[in-house]
Amino acid sequence: MDTQNVAASVETKKPHKKKSQFKEIWKRFTRNKMAVFGLLVLSLMIFVSVFADVIAPYDFDAQDLTAKFLSPSAAHLMGTDNFGRDIFSRILYGSRVSLQVGLISVGIGAIIGGAMGAVAAFYGGYADTIIMRIVDIMIAMPGILLAIAICAALGPGMVNTMIAVGISSVPTYARVVRSSVLTIKQQEFIEAARAIGANDGRLILRHIIPNSLAPIIVQASLGVARAILAAASMSFIGLGIQPPNPEWGAMLSAGRGYIRNYPHMVFYPGLAIMITIFSMNLLGDGLRDALDPRLKR
Repeated sequence: MDTQNVAASVETKKPHKKKSQFKEIWKRFTRNKMAVFGLLVLSLMIFVSVFADVIAPYDFDAQDLTAKFLSPSAAHLMGTDNFGRDIFSRILYGSRVSLQVGLISVGIGAIIGGAMGAVAAFYGGYADTIIMRIVDIMIAMPGILLAIAICAALGPGMVNTMIAVGISSVPTYARVVRSSVLTIKQQEFIEAARAIGANDGRLILRHIIPNSLAPIIVQASLGVARAILAAASMSFIGLGIQPPNPEWGAMLSAGRGYIRNYPHMVFYPGLAIMITIFSMNLLGDGLRDALDPRLKR
């Protein structure tokens, strides 16, 4: 009888299955309802940008001079502009341009800045001093002014805009990665890896950088919003993406001369920028809270 009771108790006591780190992060993230809302808006924006050719009722550059300055209606949900182009279609295609500019700009800044910060923190000494003084020089100028200066030197266009915005964000990623690497390189597993013969490149790429991804991810999610806003600002003053590309900042610039009589020309592009930036900031705040180990419960 005792043997049966012991066997039954062993069967009922199943080993506790440890939750994966991703599931724990996702659980903390979903507790933040505003962050989930930001993720949903971003997902909708990605969906719209991918299927803009199917969703848009008109081509973004289709002109109809007999339908200029039309107010929002069933035929044109957001009205038309000074060339008779459908504003709703241009905003849908503009989401593709804005996402492309934001993601590639952040990629440029994160790769260059992350490499500079990792090398500076890992090697220290003269390397740290030289790299961080370069970063200090770059950060002495406001990011948008640095982007404008680079774009003015390179010339307007989508590629040059992405390069300018990406380079202007390098100091931010360099500082974030440097502070993270300074903490991680003192950990015991780094000393253990070095003791078994791992070289510097392997230590940085296989051990230090993967463990520094959390702050980089948070910074990148917030950086996409700033990149989209910076690109729109440069397009507004004529240094960014050029017409007829449907970029939201360029649409604002084209409609500012008609704002009193036809406010819909600037209202909808401005609303698209506002909603996108707001949702990206909500997502970034949620990721920051979810990835912060001090908030684990």
